[in-house]
Amino acid sequence: MNSVIILCIGLLAQVFFSVRTLVQWILSEKARKSLSPTLFWVFSLAGAYLLCLYGWLRCDFAIVLGQFISYYIYLWNLNAKGFWKKIPWMGRAILLLTPVAAICFAASNARGFIDNFLQNEDVPMWLLIFGSAGQVIFTMRFIYQWYYSHRIGESRLPSGFWWISLVGSMTIVIYGIIRLDPILILGQSFGLVAYLRNLMLIYKEKKRSTEES
Repeated sequence: MNSVIILCIGLLAQVFFSVRTLVQWILSEKARKSLSPTLFWVFSLAGAYLLCLYGWLRCDFAIVLGQFISYYIYLWNLNAKGFWKKIPWMGRAILLLTPVAAICFAASNARGFIDNFLQNEDVPMWLLIFGSAGQVIFTMRFIYQWYYSHRIGESRLPSGFWWISLVGSMTIVIYGIIRLDPILILGQSFGLVAYLRNLMLIYKEKKRSTEES
């Protein structure tokens, strides 16, 4: 596929991720506390779908791995928000089965997948491990968020989510710089500011609660 088209897919994915962060940030500023709005998860799902496609077309295992881990957590949060049932059944079927179809496709040509994704000459093994670790760390925030939200019975974005976001994001930025990938660099750099601001809002909210009590 044309490299310009691939770049546009990645750029659009990062637009969705940036918009989700911006929406969450604006709504949190208005409420003076860190929120977990439905739109955050809608844009997350759209961004993940496209970024996974971008990573697949670039034969970048680290990107694909990161999106696969968080994908169904996005769906869980949309369900917890009551939005999942509003999606037409055909759309829900496509969203649920797309990762399964991708895995089946990769399994049908396992040798080709290994050659293209795990033995890619453009990504030496040490860089593949580093990038994958960054994606795993970054995606662990959603596993933590899912666990935390599941425990309290509602979709929330706790402080641990933002701390993990910071560490993972900085790792991915370094990976993007080494890979000369502007999509990763631009997307993650914008998020760093929002992550820090959410932590500030959370600790200010805790301080107000302590003073009021």
